[in-house]
Amino acid sequence: MRSFLEIYDLASGQVDPVLASEDIIEAPNWSPCGTYLLINGGGRLFKVPLAAPEMVALETGAAIRCNNDHGISPDGATIVLSCHHEGEGSRIYWVPSSGGDPVRVTPDAPSWWHGMSPDGKTLAYVAARGGSRIVDVYTKQRGRGEVRLTFGEGHCDGPDYSADGARIYYNCDRDGHAQIWVMGADGSGQRKLFADDHVNWFPHPSPDGRHLLYLAYPPGTTGHPGDLDVSLILCDLEGGNRRRILSFNGGQGSINVPCWSPDGSKFAFMRFAKPQ
Repeated sequence: MRSFLEIYDLASGQVDPVLASEDIIEAPNWSPCGTYLLINGGGRLFKVPLAAPEMVALETGAAIRCNNDHGISPDGATIVLSCHHEGEGSRIYWVPSSGGDPVRVTPDAPSWWHGMSPDGKTLAYVAARGGSRIVDVYTKQRGRGEVRLTFGEGHCDGPDYSADGARIYYNCDRDGHAQIWVMGADGSGQRKLFADDHVNWFPHPSPDGRHLLYLAYPPGTTGHPGDLDVSLILCDLEGGNRRRILSFNGGQGSINVPCWSPDGSKFAFMRFAKPQ
């Protein structure tokens, strides 16, 4: 499947190509310094410098079965990744942004990272615990135990912090199919932003606090597969003024993780060529 890494500019509405690959590459993060994107492919992580785009492999030691749930700390010093290399399901790890050996963050599997508080102290992720197949939202600070924020009300995924760190946006199917929800950073005040027929995943608040971006699947979609006709929707932080800004072949791997530029003026995404 041919993969296309691209950037959308909010002011102009223009899509700028960054690079294309004959392999599956996924889930762009934008570095806090603004100079590179971080993506995954074939179980590895790669930096893509924007000045001269190419895939530069990041050294991650034993973590060579990385999935598409990864990100960069606000100070740019550390990369957080989710990986299956210990053979017991996905766990979350830290590595230096310059590369190095992985340090485990979450004690148990499966765990998939999705967001980090603006001060860099707290991770937001989803996990299934105690042999359950129910996936819930958790948070964790370094050196402390994990804190569970949802309790089996439905499949929850994609938690990402608001720019002020006060709220966590996520998707949940507790009312029948995945919609966009929001709660306080401590799990309080959980509420659905809006309701429509689309299956909505991976909400990402912009760093300037003005917008919310999410991925809309066709009605009736189960889970978050790839290779479907999907749309990217932009709205305000309360779910109002929703507008479809892009439609393409994608889904899994398109915007699984935070993808905004540091100033909130652009975002990166992946689209994929339809199989012939």
